[in-house]
Amino acid sequence: MSSESKSFSKPDQEFTQFNNAHMVHVNVGGQRVIKITLKPGWKWSNDVKPQIGTDSCQATHTGVIMSGKICATMDDGTEIKYSAGDAYHISPGHDAWVEGDDQVTAYEFGGMWGE
Repeated sequence: MSSESKSFSKPDQEFTQFNNAHMVHVNVGGQRVIKITLKPGWKWSNDVKPQIGTDSCQATHTGVIMSGKICATMDDGTEIKYSAGDAYHISPGHDAWVEGDDQVTAYEFGGMWGE
Protein backbone atom coordinates (compact mmCIF):
# COMPACT_ATOMS: atom_id res chain seq x y z
CA MET A 1 0.00 0.00 0.00
CA SER A 2 1.33 3.45 -0.83
CA SER A 3 0.45 6.99 0.11
CA GLU A 4 1.28 10.31 -1.45
CA SER A 5 0.89 13.97 -0.55
CA LYS A 6 1.55 17.08 -2.63
CA SER A 7 1.08 20.77 -1.97
CA PHE A 8 -0.60 23.25 -4.28
CA SER A 9 2.13 25.70 -3.22
CA LYS A 10 4.54 23.47 -5.22
CA PRO A 11 2.31 22.35 -8.12
CA ASP A 12 3.23 19.94 -10.88
CA GLN A 13 1.83 22.48 -13.39
CA GLU A 14 0.63 26.08 -13.27
CA PHE A 15 -1.57 27.87 -15.82
CA THR A 16 -2.29 31.58 -15.98
CA GLN A 17 -3.05 31.98 -19.69
CA PHE A 18 -6.70 32.93 -19.16
CA ASN A 19 -7.70 36.39 -17.92
CA ASN A 20 -8.93 36.54 -14.32
CA ALA A 21 -8.08 32.86 -13.69
CA HIS A 22 -5.23 30.96 -12.08
CA MET A 23 -4.94 27.17 -12.06
CA VAL A 24 -2.44 24.83 -10.44
CA HIS A 25 -2.35 21.06 -10.86
CA VAL A 26 -0.98 18.30 -8.66
CA ASN A 27 -0.97 14.62 -9.51
CA VAL A 28 -1.60 12.24 -6.62
CA GLY A 29 -2.37 8.55 -6.76
CA GLY A 30 -2.48 8.69 -10.54
CA GLN A 31 -5.18 11.40 -10.47
CA ARG A 32 -4.94 15.07 -11.36
CA VAL A 33 -6.42 17.57 -8.91
CA ILE A 34 -6.73 21.21 -10.01
CA LYS A 35 -7.02 24.25 -7.75
CA ILE A 36 -8.86 26.99 -9.62
CA THR A 37 -8.96 30.61 -8.51
CA LEU A 38 -11.32 32.92 -10.41
CA LYS A 39 -11.47 36.66 -9.84
CA PRO A 40 -14.72 38.59 -9.63
CA GLY A 41 -15.77 39.45 -13.17
CA TRP A 42 -14.41 36.21 -14.69
CA LYS A 43 -16.67 34.81 -17.39
CA TRP A 44 -15.87 31.87 -19.67
CA SER A 45 -17.27 33.56 -22.79
CA ASN A 46 -15.16 36.69 -22.17
CA ASP A 47 -11.96 35.27 -20.68
CA VAL A 48 -11.57 31.80 -22.23
CA LYS A 49 -13.68 31.62 -25.41
CA PRO A 50 -11.42 33.99 -27.43
CA GLN A 51 -8.49 31.58 -26.93
CA ILE A 52 -10.44 28.32 -27.27
CA GLY A 53 -12.69 29.33 -30.18
CA THR A 54 -15.74 27.19 -29.38
CA ASP A 55 -19.20 28.69 -28.87
CA SER A 56 -19.39 27.24 -25.35
CA CYS A 57 -17.12 25.35 -22.96
CA GLN A 58 -16.78 21.76 -24.17
CA ALA A 59 -15.06 20.46 -21.03
CA THR A 60 -16.59 18.36 -18.28
CA HIS A 61 -16.01 19.74 -14.76
CA THR A 62 -16.38 17.82 -11.50
CA GLY A 63 -15.31 19.45 -8.27
CA VAL A 64 -16.04 21.28 -5.04
CA ILE A 65 -16.37 25.04 -4.53
CA MET A 66 -14.57 26.18 -1.42
CA SER A 67 -15.43 29.89 -1.64
CA GLY A 68 -17.49 32.22 -3.81
CA LYS A 69 -20.31 31.54 -6.28
CA ILE A 70 -20.44 30.33 -9.89
CA CYS A 71 -23.37 30.49 -12.25
CA ALA A 72 -23.48 28.28 -15.35
CA THR A 73 -25.88 28.37 -18.27
CA MET A 74 -26.11 25.25 -20.40
CA ASP A 75 -26.52 25.52 -24.17
CA ASP A 76 -30.19 24.53 -23.73
CA GLY A 77 -30.75 27.57 -21.45
CA THR A 78 -30.77 25.71 -18.12
CA GLU A 79 -29.13 27.87 -15.43
CA ILE A 80 -27.42 26.36 -12.40
CA LYS A 81 -25.79 28.13 -9.43
CA TYR A 82 -23.04 26.69 -7.27
CA SER A 83 -21.65 28.18 -4.06
CA ALA A 84 -19.17 27.42 -1.29
CA GLY A 85 -19.59 23.88 0.02
CA ASP A 86 -21.26 22.56 -3.15
CA ALA A 87 -19.93 19.58 -5.07
CA TYR A 88 -20.68 19.96 -8.78
CA HIS A 89 -20.62 18.28 -12.15
CA ILE A 90 -20.99 20.42 -15.27
CA SER A 91 -21.36 18.70 -18.65
CA PRO A 92 -19.91 20.09 -21.89
CA GLY A 93 -21.88 22.85 -23.57
CA HIS A 94 -22.00 25.72 -21.08
CA ASP A 95 -20.94 29.25 -20.23
CA ALA A 96 -20.03 30.09 -16.64
CA TRP A 97 -19.13 33.15 -14.60
CA VAL A 98 -18.28 34.33 -11.11
CA GLU A 99 -21.38 35.70 -9.47
CA GLY A 100 -20.94 38.59 -7.05
CA ASP A 101 -17.85 40.33 -5.76
CA ASP A 102 -16.08 37.40 -4.10
CA GLN A 103 -13.24 35.39 -5.59
CA VAL A 104 -14.01 31.74 -6.34
CA THR A 105 -11.74 28.94 -5.18
CA ALA A 106 -12.60 25.45 -6.39
CA TYR A 107 -10.93 22.07 -6.64
CA GLU A 108 -11.61 19.94 -9.71
CA PHE A 109 -10.78 16.32 -10.38
CA GLY A 110 -9.49 15.36 -13.80
CA GLY A 111 -11.00 18.37 -15.60
CA MET A 112 -9.64 19.97 -18.74
CA TRP A 113 -8.48 23.37 -17.45
CA GLY A 114 -5.28 24.44 -19.14
CA GLU A 115 -5.43 22.10 -22.11
